[in-house]
Amino acid sequence: MNYLFSAILIILSLVIGGLFLFTLFIAKRVSMGLPPEGRFVTVMGNRIHYLEQGRTQGTAPVIVMIHGLGGVAQNFSYSVLGELAKTHRVVAIDRPGSGYSVRPSRSSASLVVQADVVAGVIDALDLGKPLIVGHSLGGAVALATALRYPDKVAGLALVAPLTHMPSETSKAFAALGITRPWLRRLVAWTLATPGSILQREKVMDIVFGPESVPKDFPVRGGGLLGLRPSQFIAASSDMTALPEILPMMQTQYAGLTLPIAVLYGRQDRILNYREQGEGLANAAPTVELELIDGGHMLPITQPDVTADFIRRHTVS
Repeated sequence: MNYLFSAILIILSLVIGGLFLFTLFIAKRVSMGLPPEGRFVTVMGNRIHYLEQGRTQGTAPVIVMIHGLGGVAQNFSYSVLGELAKTHRVVAIDRPGSGYSVRPSRSSASLVVQADVVAGVIDALDLGKPLIVGHSLGGAVALATALRYPDKVAGLALVAPLTHMPSETSKAFAALGITRPWLRRLVAWTLATPGSILQREKVMDIVFGPESVPKDFPVRGGGLLGLRPSQFIAASSDMTALPEILPMMQTQYAGLTLPIAVLYGRQDRILNYREQGEGLANAAPTVELELIDGGHMLPITQPDVTADFIRRHTVS
């Protein structure tokens, strides 16, 4: 019996060690192949990586772009950022812990803290009173920023935003619902990376569908960065922190007075446009909702439409 137990422990250790080494190898290869493209600024102990293009044209406001759950700033630099930079100064940030931004180990992932970081970036980079663009979870961060710092925000242009607690979690994010930090780190350094590779086609079909995933998304759109353990840890932390703040935010939308535009794809497989888009439009008096045919990843799949939507809602 003792022999059997020892044998099981040895096998388990070998499996865990093998998964760890595989994850470490992939993480290093991804980091070497996709190094940081932007600059860094430290806000509230968070080392924030950001991409910046263009310059302010006359009275045109700066545009600040915030990516979604598991995303990175390259989701915008894939195409939308460069197009908007022709007429505006545009800054796309990696949210705390995501991409190449570093979140302090004991820092909260709550929407309140992320909003404070966004406000800090606005001040640190002297961005004035920008239009904030938020995609998916980035939409919730944008809304939190507007609620906490209305004097720092000219308006919101939200693309497939998370605005309310979803009635159900998408299967694409089922693995992220880990609440214990030690277990989250263990999964991140063992199962998450090989699991993501094995499930890639299935997950991407949900995230992008019914539209196709561009072949150059893994590199040009930063998709490969999602294979690093740090990305899994950040995404899991972000998702499990939502119940702390988002339900309370929902009760405050009626007090928003700044211009808010929302773009949603009717065939979105991640978030329900009725629950999220129409839900916000019904709650806040200044919301203008635009519905189009498309899925969740509109900045990648329909960059021209997304850029035009954002540009039309900039506030002078």
